Amino acid sequence: MFQELSEKLEATFARLRGRGVLSDADIKEGLREVRRVLLEADVSFQLTREFLERVEKRAVGVAQLKTIQPAQQLVKIVYDELTVMLGERSEGLKMSTLPPTVILMVGLQGSGKTTTAAKLARRLKGEGRATRLVAADVYRPAAIDQLETLGRALDVPVYADRSTTDVVRIVKAGVEQARKERDRVVILDTAGRLQIDESMMDELRRVKEAVQPDEILLVADGMTGQDAVRIAQGFNDALGVTGVVLTKMDGDARGGAALSIYGVTKKPIKFIGVGEKPDALEPFHPDRMAGRILQQGDVLTLVEKAQATFDADEAKKLEKKVRKDGMDLQDFLGAMKQVQRLGSMQSILKMLPGVNAKMMAQASQADPRRLKHAEAIVLSMTPAERRDPSLLNGSRRARVAKGAGRPVSEVNRFLEQFREMQKMMKKMASGGRRPF
Repeated sequence: MFQELSEKLEATFARLRGRGVLSDADIKEGLREVRRVLLEADVSFQLTREFLERVEKRAVGVAQLKTIQPAQQLVKIVYDELTVMLGERSEGLKMSTLPPTVILMVGLQGSGKTTTAAKLARRLKGEGRATRLVAADVYRPAAIDQLETLGRALDVPVYADRSTTDVVRIVKAGVEQARKERDRVVILDTAGRLQIDESMMDELRRVKEAVQPDEILLVADGMTGQDAVRIAQGFNDALGVTGVVLTKMDGDARGGAALSIYGVTKKPIKFIGVGEKPDALEPFHPDRMAGRILQQGDVLTLVEKAQATFDADEAKKLEKKVRKDGMDLQDFLGAMKQVQRLGSMQSILKMLPGVNAKMMAQASQADPRRLKHAEAIVLSMTPAERRDPSLLNGSRRARVAKGAGRPVSEVNRFLEQFREMQKMMKKMASGGRRPF
């Protein structure tokens, strides 16, 4: 997400930082480069021009600053204006004071609307809100089956009626069912088209009038660049959308859609889809995203993700055990599984400040199967060997290697790395510092 845009902006600012003292001409040259980078990233021309006018206005006199590095101050101005361009502040879902809250999902076919509806249902259920999905796409083959399958996998009820193609009747009955069951939220998965057409908009207008949704979320494919902006404008003009969900933002999207949608529609991006897994839906924070784009990291999102992923009780037990007896391979296996749930090493590194393109390239070259190999090695040991790795003599290591399908040299290397980690953990524990 934004990798190419991020790298080009960083290269531009690195050249400015390398000059030390900046002249006004240097700053203008740097801003011309920022303009080129934004246009290449598919940000709309009008928004790029307005963005640079604001930056240039604020950058007047930056070259004369003595107390703060001028290049760093320019980065701060660009960060502030990027945050404004992305929506300035995060906006959550509007919840009705009288349940159920009705969320109408709209968008073109292929934007990921049905899977996004399921991801959102999972998220709301995890927050303690009883949620129901309504299958209102009566045109796409197997759309109802797809939503029902996703609902079963997430243990979220799905209302469907295959006896009619009257979408208004279906959504009204679905909302009524949610009201009877005392659900807190009901999500309506409507049909998409290959392109915006009047019959589609007319049907959505009738649905909106029938159920008076609290939220109308447009699901737009982030990979489509300026097309996503045009689509957002069309849906907003016809329905008055309340927010946007950008999908497929984990791919090689140039980022122009995310940087342009709010500026064009003035409707907030509320979530972004960052993968195919059920939990791959993140709330959108303009300030954090601006930090990611400028390679300043996003530690807050990483912390929130870790808090949601890690079992707090297990972490406390592990800390207590490590302080008392040290870490054994069984503990290590449990910790490793928790870390895996956070995502790939690349996705974690992207959220850390100061991680440059070189580090990301090294992470991308690392074998993503290494954790799986380590897990296989540990699982090939007996419980006694996991508790006391010193039992692993030559013949036992050969047996473990064979069971894991890995060479003995890899088992030896893994055990050496584990011993080094044990030493570090003991040192941290004895120093009175928390190891986690």
